[in-house]
Amino acid sequence: MAQAPWPSAQPTPTETLLMTDEHEYKNVQEYPLQRFDAEHKDSLELPTDEEKEFQQRRQSLGLVSRYSSDFDDPNLDIDGADELDYDSPYPEVRAAVANTDDPSIPAMTLRTWVLGLAWAIITSGLNQFMFYRYPSVTISSFVPQLLSFPMGKLWARYMPRKRIFGVSLNPGPFSMKEHVLITIMASVGAQSAYATDIIAVQRVYYHQIYSFSYQWFLVVSTQLIGFSAGGIVRRFLVSPPSMIWPSSLVTCALFNTLHSQQYTGAGQLGGLSRERFFVYAFLSAFVWFQALSYFSWVTWIWPDDAAIAQLFGYVHGMGMSIITFDWAQIACVFHPNSLIWTGWAAANVLMGFVIFYWIVTPILYFTNAWDSLYMPIQSRQVYDNMARQYNVTRVLTDNVVFDEEAYDAYSPLFMSYVFLVSSPDMFFATLTHTFLYFRKQIMMQARRSLAEQPDIHARLMSLYPQVPDWWYLVLFSAMFALGVVSFEVWPTHLPVWAFVVALLIAFTYVIPCGMIQAITNQQVGLNVITELIVGYALPGRPIAMMMFKTWGYITMTQALTFAADFKLGHYMKIPPRKMFWCQIVAAMVAATTQLGVQSWMFSNIPDMCSKDQKDGFTCPYTEVFGTASIIWGVVGPALQFSSGHPLLYFFIIGAIAPAIPWLLMKRWPHSFLRYVNPVFFNGTYLIPPATALNFVPWALVSYIFQNIIRRHNFPWWAKYNYVLSAALDSGLAVSVLVIFFTLQYPMNGTIGMGLQQWWGNTVFKNNDDGRGVPVRQLATGQTFG
Repeated sequence: MAQAPWPSAQPTPTETLLMTDEHEYKNVQEYPLQRFDAEHKDSLELPTDEEKEFQQRRQSLGLVSRYSSDFDDPNLDIDGADELDYDSPYPEVRAAVANTDDPSIPAMTLRTWVLGLAWAIITSGLNQFMFYRYPSVTISSFVPQLLSFPMGKLWARYMPRKRIFGVSLNPGPFSMKEHVLITIMASVGAQSAYATDIIAVQRVYYHQIYSFSYQWFLVVSTQLIGFSAGGIVRRFLVSPPSMIWPSSLVTCALFNTLHSQQYTGAGQLGGLSRERFFVYAFLSAFVWFQALSYFSWVTWIWPDDAAIAQLFGYVHGMGMSIITFDWAQIACVFHPNSLIWTGWAAANVLMGFVIFYWIVTPILYFTNAWDSLYMPIQSRQVYDNMARQYNVTRVLTDNVVFDEEAYDAYSPLFMSYVFLVSSPDMFFATLTHTFLYFRKQIMMQARRSLAEQPDIHARLMSLYPQVPDWWYLVLFSAMFALGVVSFEVWPTHLPVWAFVVALLIAFTYVIPCGMIQAITNQQVGLNVITELIVGYALPGRPIAMMMFKTWGYITMTQALTFAADFKLGHYMKIPPRKMFWCQIVAAMVAATTQLGVQSWMFSNIPDMCSKDQKDGFTCPYTEVFGTASIIWGVVGPALQFSSGHPLLYFFIIGAIAPAIPWLLMKRWPHSFLRYVNPVFFNGTYLIPPATALNFVPWALVSYIFQNIIRRHNFPWWAKYNYVLSAALDSGLAVSVLVIFFTLQYPMNGTIGMGLQQWWGNTVFKNNDDGRGVPVRQLATGQTFG
């Protein structure tokens, strides 16, 4: 017997925004969509001929569902059907995705465009602003996903049901499909565009400031050219049921939780509503911001001991002091933050960090391997043989091309040890791990994806008009043209053939790397490989190197972002053409917003990207990007690594290391070794600019929430975990903006100067750690190496 789709109890006022509008109707046995039509018929458009044909095709295939995903919990299997022909063959998909669809539910409405573009501007602008700050915090997709839900409910409740120029201001109750499109628009370009680092490095390192047209052509081309692979991506990575995309399932589960009548997994848990809990956590993050951020208490006791600074310091040391009380430090390493990561993945990261960073690195450093004692143990810079920051302008011509004679007269290039540990091992470790653990599964599912029968989700989606291939071809042609203009009109030293090679590398790896990510949730980055290739192909051309790396790396990454979003739309039954236009428009708006924010920051913030910038805008990721351009683009791998440089050993370590637990697991198949994963190498992959100050508290918080709380109080975790994550991130981001624009930016930062100069805010700078003093110091005029 079918249950009534809504409870009879009335919601409390604080819960109203998280509930659907079902309590407004009285006849609970009536089909929800019919009641919707009856109540709001004046605000609905009449069906078009295309929609009538759609319904006829739908009825002929027997795909008419008695349940509406807007009004019912999609996780609830009313009929209790056991036949997998009517559901996904994968249990994780069945647990998170509904096997029904109601095409009459509105998706691309005025509400979708207004909220989606507003969030695209807010998230991309905030993330770009925070990107240049250390410590930073990233607004993840969970923030707009959670906050757009009550906004959509408020719109549905209070916006008048009128039409302007034939467009309905209020299409009715806020639907899940609208919510999905809003979230995708908010997240598709939310992260700082990779090419903005090219522009920043050109400003800071090579003193090149080109026009906004150059910047826009470059950024938009790199962001959107990967989307043009969507036609191929859809056939191999979206439609086949075996391509499950685990990350999309997490998002589906959260959508279902928000739109269901009860909090999935929360049972009868009472207490604060999600909104009130969000407000409290938001205010806590807003008020409690930076106090005791750099709690390197050991270096306070011995401020002038360089060895202590290398081990316990947070700025240039190993960070063995461990403690921080700043959410920005905890959340700035991995995205999403530690409340979202699974416990076993965090354990892998922490173990890799401890082994490579706290054990191997100090041993090699204090034995002076590769002259490491003459430099800080951790630094984002490269050094000359006088232990000073490498002056790259001394080895470049006026055209920003490498001058080998000037290089021989100046100094070789030296790197701090953490650069050697962090650069190459993750790429090869992921490839080796994937081959050892998933080669059979990937080969089987790759063959299956070419001929396997569509599951219920693919059959439901086949009723919607697909995106024509010529749309993708036009998009590729337009972005290719923008790319060529960006490096041909302005002097970059990148030839067209190299641009084509970079795109061929990216498109070649889209399908195999996409299958790896869709099955294992691990993405293989091409940044190190593209750096290596262009370093040999175009030596001594740093601008060309950065462009080649960006098109070769980000084109594939953006293609997989497109695929992941399309798989989310596939699961949530979003019409593909509407999904396509929402992604394209939102990505262009986000890219333009980020360029505007970046331009304003460099024009208005003094000492932008300098290590002594008073407000924390030291540009750590830009500094790492610039350092990589010196290593791979200016000096190049042929000159830097051909003589047995230690970096080559870490390529080998990364390739061999995953085989060790794989062989041991053959002997002990049920041991903890089955949880060892390439994210083990993520313990050093983001160092620099990250430090122990970020990793250890991050792993501790992940363990508390994903192991202890989730295991012992699952209802609380299910109801509040994602809300807490979104509240802390958004509260901190807003706090940074308010503090900067009210205290730091006005009057040249003189407001509250006494507090800024207080001992608690400066103690971490005024010691050997803050000053970056190495263990061995050179006399004036002395060199090493």
